[in-house]
Amino acid sequence: MHINNFRKYYFINKFDTKNIDKQTLNTGIIYRNYEAEDSLTTVIKLKNYCKKKGHKFFLSNNVKLAINLNLDGAYIPSFNKSTNHLSYSKSKNFLLIGSAHNNKEIKIKERQGVSILFLSSVFKKNKNYLGLNKFKLLTNLTNKKVIALGGITNENLKKLSLINCKGFAGISYFQKKTAPQGGRLNYLISI
Repeated sequence: MHINNFRKYYFINKFDTKNIDKQTLNTGIIYRNYEAEDSLTTVIKLKNYCKKKGHKFFLSNNVKLAINLNLDGAYIPSFNKSTNHLSYSKSKNFLLIGSAHNNKEIKIKERQGVSILFLSSVFKKNKNYLGLNKFKLLTNLTNKKVIALGGITNENLKKLSLINCKGFAGISYFQKKTAPQGGRLNYLISI
């Protein structure tokens, strides 16, 4: 798959319109605010802003609230092992997405009913570092659509075409973008 056709997901921790405005329409916004209690008014403002801008909006780690607010979906982080949300009634367009770092967590996410699996870390050398080869091996263990997560930059973006992923997600990659102009994305050059 060509990298321009990849699905993109941008993790945010606060409501900041200037960074959301920099994103292309095919970029989903995932709100994860683990430091503070999710403010209902902030989530509603984000939902309305993303809808106005044409972005899919996902709430992290609160499936019930995401369903009640009729969001596009919910993101289930790797540390969340609960299946309580399976008893909730949701619309057919509601999308569950979640992250995993190994085969055991992949199987948990499958039991949780996620449609899209975020697998990390593909490039960022942290405790969950996979690298390209292990990442590709893990993608063969699931039939879910896989999104690459962890350390994605302009320099290694083209390497994603070497692995079985349908897109990528991150934070810093999306914060470095400049606003789209004329349908093209321009990137800030780090000196």
